[in-house]
Amino acid sequence: MTELEISLQTATELALSAFTTAGMPQELALPAARALVMAEREGLPSHGLARVPFYVAQMRAGKVRASAAPQVTTDGAVIRVDAGFGLAFAAIEAGAQAARAVTRDLGVAVVSVTHSHHFGVAGQAVEPFAREGLIALAFANAPAAMAPWGGNRALYGTNPVAFACPRAQGAPLVIDLSLSHVARGKVMLAQKAGNPIPADWALDPDGNPTTDADAAMAGTMLPSGGAKGAALALMVELLTAGLAGAQFGYEASSLFDDQGPPPDLAHFLLVLDPARFAPGFATRAEAMFQAIEAQEGARLPGSRRATERAARATTLRISRTLHDTLADLATI
Repeated sequence: MTELEISLQTATELALSAFTTAGMPQELALPAARALVMAEREGLPSHGLARVPFYVAQMRAGKVRASAAPQVTTDGAVIRVDAGFGLAFAAIEAGAQAARAVTRDLGVAVVSVTHSHHFGVAGQAVEPFAREGLIALAFANAPAAMAPWGGNRALYGTNPVAFACPRAQGAPLVIDLSLSHVARGKVMLAQKAGNPIPADWALDPDGNPTTDADAAMAGTMLPSGGAKGAALALMVELLTAGLAGAQFGYEASSLFDDQGPPPDLAHFLLVLDPARFAPGFATRAEAMFQAIEAQEGARLPGSRRATERAARATTLRISRTLHDTLADLATI
């Protein structure tokens, strides 16, 4: 597959132009474009620019409301954000902005986002808080892709979880994981490329392990940690869609086509100011981090992200096919 090297600015402009051409206002399109480019920088192409054609198709079909501006309501420590069936990124930013002020005032803020879409790379939602000395935890639900443990029909999404913690020295700790063994987007990319997948990623429609990406997309993803992962996925469904009044995973429409109603997904963020709890948190946490790093072969979760970002500090490599698709979407 032929690849092209493009600057980060060019990549952002391609995504931004594709979104604005589809009818999204610039102030809503920019958070989305930036998030997708950052996913590429972090070595997560399944959550990167490959999503642009899906988002654009859904805007044109009305499955995503391109002009929907997030509406924010604050009630004490509780912040409710209505994404209006638009993309998630501007809604997440709006909720985060409100959470900063509330957390500084009260020591804690809880953000519930409803009527939303694909959460993107979950770590991106929490890392900025940690860079400001706060602790943040985020959950999101997704269209059904995993069965309850022992079942054979998908009810839960792959439901990402992210956590960010400030460090006394260096960049924040960022933990970002999917509750499926791997993100479903990786199976989608393998399907698109015609490549096989490892046998421990998914089950086919009959409940058998499969290396066929087509069969995996028609079947169910395997949860991380077996029954424990499936239980955590249920917890996320309740904290996100349950609290927000949005669609549970088994009720949500696909993120990968332009058919049906909006997915109507939900997100949940918890933000804490450690200064309002036990004194000396950053020093205590740093002692733990250093104890981990002192062990031969051990590393802190999320350290790969920094390495990947550094490798793509100014440019990205994407397929010529994707580049040409983005260029076409930007000019239609």
